[in-house]
Amino acid sequence: MEEKEGNTKINIADPVQDHQETTFSFDFRTEFLQDENKTPFFKPRSRRRRRDTCVIFAFVIIHLVVFLITMAVNDCVHNSHGDCAFKALGRMSFQPLLENPFLGPSASTLDKMGAIRKTLLAEHQTWRLFMCPLLHAGAFHFMINLLCIIFIGIYLEKEFGSIRTGIIYMLSAFSGTLVTAIFVRDSPAVCSSGALFGLLGATLSALARNWKFYTNKVAALLTLFFVAGFNLMLGLLPYMDNYSSIGSLMSGFLLGLVLFYTPRLRQVAQKKIGLGEYGVNSSFNWKQKLDRPVLRSASLLVFSLLFVGLLVAVLLGINISHHCRWCSYVDCIPYKRWSCNDLTSSCETMGSDKELTLTCMGDGNFRVFPFTNISQERTQDLCTLICS
Repeated sequence: MEEKEGNTKINIADPVQDHQETTFSFDFRTEFLQDENKTPFFKPRSRRRRRDTCVIFAFVIIHLVVFLITMAVNDCVHNSHGDCAFKALGRMSFQPLLENPFLGPSASTLDKMGAIRKTLLAEHQTWRLFMCPLLHAGAFHFMINLLCIIFIGIYLEKEFGSIRTGIIYMLSAFSGTLVTAIFVRDSPAVCSSGALFGLLGATLSALARNWKFYTNKVAALLTLFFVAGFNLMLGLLPYMDNYSSIGSLMSGFLLGLVLFYTPRLRQVAQKKIGLGEYGVNSSFNWKQKLDRPVLRSASLLVFSLLFVGLLVAVLLGINISHHCRWCSYVDCIPYKRWSCNDLTSSCETMGSDKELTLTCMGDGNFRVFPFTNISQERTQDLCTLICS
């Protein structure tokens, strides 16, 4: 709008037009800041101090201590009469690869430490449900599992806090152990991978519910699928268990929907950036309140029903493997060194002053050992290897 007074030209701003331009500029800046606040999925926005992310490291230390105790109890040099891998480690040396492909303890040692086995659960040894999630099949399993737990767990702990991550870790691991207990065969099974899959399930739920806040969603999904697929392939080998992994994955996903929350972009007071010019500040925060109450409630209900159902089934001694022949192949791949079916290994023992001969009663295979002083548990280990 213009007015003329003599030879002087005076410009008068139109307040309506200026308001529309300001509003357009504000919306554009806000939309730009929302896009700018998107981040790669595995880059936490929360800036927690190192001491505030100690839960995962505490679990790692517990696993390390249990693994060292397991190998000390195994004492391959003494119990296997020097037939060990990496003999230079002495008492901490491993069983041969043909006996344990993960470079770990013997089957009898895993039984002593709390591995789940069908015949032992039938004797109501329920304490194994709490020890089994802490056991690893061997050094390879230990390193791969804990590296993945550190990678996934530290991210979740920085992003959503130690309490939530710790709850998901423990509940999903125990839920996976319950699944193992209703499918387990008459061979030792360890369930330490269950905690990893619980964290993977929780990470998947966080990615799904906060899909619009991340930039590399496909890459994140591929990473999660690769970690899960690789560990499931390892679970086809002896001693590792895939049932706990599958059960923990489902539990972790449901618990993630219950405990994790959604980020939001909020606007802060305008900030003056120049003479007569104002910019918009933005702050990316996590909603601490219980958003999406229907989804949370439904997920909590489903998890509670599954957890209680599994617990009752275990206490009643139900074993689904009796009624499902193909289920064993979820957890095992047939190979000449082991069997995916329950086989009762029985051997005839013949000893002399210096030698021990074990002959499998099922197929007639035999093997001569240059020693005689051997425990009954170790004899059963060797018999199982001969009859496999």
